[in-house]
Amino acid sequence: MYAAIGIVVLLVCVFGGFMLAGGAMGPVLYALPFEGLMIGGAALGALITANSLHEIKAVAGAFGKIFKGPRHTKQDHVDAIILTSRLMKLLRSEGPVALESHVQEPQNSAIFAEFPRLLANKPLTDLICDTLTLIVVSSGTLEVHAVEEVMDNAMKTHFHEMHEPQHALQTMADALPALGIVAAVLGIVKTMGSIDKPPSVLGGMIGSALVGTFLGVFLAYGIVGPMAGRLKQVIEQDEMIFHAVKQVVIASMHGWPQPLVVEGARSGLGHAFRPGLSELLDALRGK
Repeated sequence: MYAAIGIVVLLVCVFGGFMLAGGAMGPVLYALPFEGLMIGGAALGALITANSLHEIKAVAGAFGKIFKGPRHTKQDHVDAIILTSRLMKLLRSEGPVALESHVQEPQNSAIFAEFPRLLANKPLTDLICDTLTLIVVSSGTLEVHAVEEVMDNAMKTHFHEMHEPQHALQTMADALPALGIVAAVLGIVKTMGSIDKPPSVLGGMIGSALVGTFLGVFLAYGIVGPMAGRLKQVIEQDEMIFHAVKQVVIASMHGWPQPLVVEGARSGLGHAFRPGLSELLDALRGK
């Protein structure tokens, strides 16, 4: 929502200020479709050239994240800590055999069924189930640092894929000013071909060409660049839940008491998503 508000404020202030200063919108509006086609088409062509179909689809889907915000709510973070803690408690109290059915078929697990939003999150569910399956099949003989390294590698790969749309948008933002100059140069070429026209006509043609430079810079630093920055924030916020799950698993394998396990996972969350320690402990007790 704030991204949409920001764009509205940007448009109102830039073009409102231009008109208040005595600028005429007519020449800008006349040139905008042509300059926009050249700059936008060049940017889109470069995006297609630089990415596979998978990344292009990811970029298209990223706009939903920009305007909607993070996928995971505060309650999702609470649920992730509770879910992982309950699974690790089951492993300690009843052994690998009791845990096996839950992590190999989470869709049929009574524990996972209590957290449908987490169950629908396949990357997060895979991280939990794949890690605990390794522990189950090894009968608890794995070293903690080895499990931590496996989880780090899995998270690193997933996070890299999550950031691909953000990198693509930032690359586009970096290229837009230069593409605006390309459109402006073509406008000057057109103007030079009409050098015999009266000054009033030439002035209009030069003004139209300069709209290309303006549009490239405006889109880069006013819209696409900030969108890439916002997307990075959203992705990093969505990464926190994975770190919380990892902390619960590793701390539990170290044999930490449950309050310390929970505090370790909770303290790594951002303030917008961090529950109180008493809130988490009460949720674990079923209060």
